[in-house]
Amino acid sequence: MNSFEKIPVFVYDDDKAASRAVARRIAQLIREKSVAGKHAVLGLATGHTPVNVYKELIRLHREESLDFTKVITFNLDEYWPILPDAIQSYYRWMHENLFNHINIPKANVHIPDGTVPGDQVSAFCRAYEQAIKDAGGIDLQVLGVGRSGHIGFNEPGSGRDSITRQIHLDNVTRKDAASDFFGEENVPLEAITMGVGTILAAKEICLMAFGEHKAPVIKRAVEGDISLTVAASFLQQHANARISLDEAAAAALTRFDTPWLLGSCQWDDKLKRKAVLWLSQKVNKPILMLTGEDYAENGLYELLQVSGGYYQLNIDIFKSMMKTVTGKPGGHTGPKKIVIFSPHPDDDVISMGGTIARLVEQGHQVHAVYMVSGCLSIFDHEVARYTEFVREFNEIFGLIHGCDTVETQVEKFLQTKPPGTVDTPEVQRIKGLIRRTEAVDAAKFCGVPENQCHFLELPFYNTGKVQKMSITQEDIGIVLDLLRRIGPDIVFAAGDMSDPHGTHRMCLDAILKAFEQYGATGVEKPGLWLYRGAWQEWPPEQIEMAVPMAPGEVKQKRFAIFRHQSQKDRAMFPGPYDSREFWQRAEERNAGTAKIYDKLGLPQYFALEAFVRYPITRAAQLAAQLER
Repeated sequence: MNSFEKIPVFVYDDDKAASRAVARRIAQLIREKSVAGKHAVLGLATGHTPVNVYKELIRLHREESLDFTKVITFNLDEYWPILPDAIQSYYRWMHENLFNHINIPKANVHIPDGTVPGDQVSAFCRAYEQAIKDAGGIDLQVLGVGRSGHIGFNEPGSGRDSITRQIHLDNVTRKDAASDFFGEENVPLEAITMGVGTILAAKEICLMAFGEHKAPVIKRAVEGDISLTVAASFLQQHANARISLDEAAAAALTRFDTPWLLGSCQWDDKLKRKAVLWLSQKVNKPILMLTGEDYAENGLYELLQVSGGYYQLNIDIFKSMMKTVTGKPGGHTGPKKIVIFSPHPDDDVISMGGTIARLVEQGHQVHAVYMVSGCLSIFDHEVARYTEFVREFNEIFGLIHGCDTVETQVEKFLQTKPPGTVDTPEVQRIKGLIRRTEAVDAAKFCGVPENQCHFLELPFYNTGKVQKMSITQEDIGIVLDLLRRIGPDIVFAAGDMSDPHGTHRMCLDAILKAFEQYGATGVEKPGLWLYRGAWQEWPPEQIEMAVPMAPGEVKQKRFAIFRHQSQKDRAMFPGPYDSREFWQRAEERNAGTAKIYDKLGLPQYFALEAFVRYPITRAAQLAAQLER
């Protein structure tokens, strides 16, 4: 099964299950060391990836008396220069997410110092290395992995034997960090990081990666050659390293992506379709022109055997793909109540603007539901422009109330606001209002009435920072109340998990949990379709509904996206993968899906918006089949 994998890989149903497993291993180590009268020395990482590990460790401390008094920690890295109380500082992050909630002695915590003067950084790094050695070395090192394959801040080119040092941050890393700093221009140019050699000296290493945007680099690190361009690949040389993934991050590994290349498979309908579409694209032939030789020469002879030959198999897969195409996304009976959940105020029109217009045109009652305010995605200059408008408006119409007006307070704050500072409540409300009015304008352009636009303002988002709170019953309850009020027949939600700061994933989590509680009351749950579009598109083997768009409909969708003027030209969080505007990405993806269908031998369309039914993942099922 793992003949392509050069590091032990463990795949879990989701990131929470993987995080619990890693936390249990850490807890086991701490207890074993404590019984032996020794300290447990942990190497720790920051960021979105390990946060649930730390939450579980806090729970174990509070509920199961996990004792941290004999734990020594060394953090991987820190931006330089940066103050410890800056909201992007790893020092602050670690205390807020772990150290303030457990009984670890302050003297046992070691984090690279972002305030060290430049002429003293080298000496600090040498002292950090010595402190690790004096503690007996790191027993277990927790790692995440960056899109460029870096571990810690060991950028491409970092050597196998590199040690703790100052490093210039790669452009890719700075783009990835841009959301945390409210713009790439605010990201520090340098950092202090443990070296690859420092990391590999740990007795045990656990690297974690979650989300489909991590799948390509995981494949390179696990199945590729050891390379200076992918620092994580050096883990192949470690005797006790393991990688913990959710299904999405594991998707590009051979055992999940093309399992037939490893040996015998259990061929269900989904795996058959995946294999045939893979073959069609690999040999560049339409489905109906594939031959027995094509199958046999590309590792799919077993599929021919279980399917009774290529002729009927080709026809069956072709028909299954034809069934995905429909001009009636709301079904052939109607009219229906349809809820479209949009995490941010523009995800609906970016991802399914053409389908929204089609649903309205066909007489369905469409409700657009915006789950968070999106206030973090507004540049300060937009607020300044609106406050100046209000000032001028008041002067023209004689509505001046003195120097304590809201616009004056806002202007004073913006004039002295350091980059990355949390906005005042007034500024957050103005930014949210800008997004709200744009969302209503865009929805109305697609035909959705203003009274069918709903703004949930889920509490998890309202931190004023990029890092959000956890989803709670309060968030779930708000979604549940909306479902009960509307009673939808069909629900659409965002399934694009490459959102750079996790809001999409958290919103979908709230929706799914609300669905469970909604169904528990005996009410029939509506069908749930997932869309994508801002960052990526569904692969053809997963698509279960494809809605065609004519050139005029694509143009209408573009103009709906244009209604989000604050996101036009330059978005606050464009993501690290694509510098184009969202309307350009959406059109390229929709046209690209249509082109794939054309090459598969299906009817040629100008553009397609694609959807899948929930649930969609099957990596765990494939793993179980291969293990058997």
